[in-house]
Amino acid sequence: MDRLFAKFANATARAAGSPYTFMLCVMLVVIWAATGPLFHYSETWQLIINTSTTIITFLMVFLIQNTQNRDGHALQTKLDELIRTSNAEDEFMGIEKLSDKELDVLHARCEAAAKTFQVGLEKTRGEREKRSRRRSSHHHQHGK
Repeated sequence: MDRLFAKFANATARAAGSPYTFMLCVMLVVIWAATGPLFHYSETWQLIINTSTTIITFLMVFLIQNTQNRDGHALQTKLDELIRTSNAEDEFMGIEKLSDKELDVLHARCEAAAKTFQVGLEKTRGEREKRSRRRSSHHHQHGK
């Protein structure tokens, strides 16, 4: 049952996200709007678009949520495996379960580490450029 629903949800989400489906829906709305004068803009005419769009939206919310949950879970599992098999800190595994406040603290720590790394990188780059300039001015002075 789960596998069947997953296949159905994936296929529906893919189809719903296609340009053809969008164009079909735009055409249906245009046709509905064009038939307004024919039906004297009656309550039934209005009810058709309201009811159909509400039902479609209601059902799509669950299908899209299902596919997003699965995609998120699969992505998280892949990231956890990369963390587990790399030199990254294991404490990052499962952080999606932390509170917003705990995530903010971890994010701030990562930003600080990134800034420290960036400063070191810029310092190294500056030293490399100085050496390069010294070498090129040395070559020019000696006619090489």
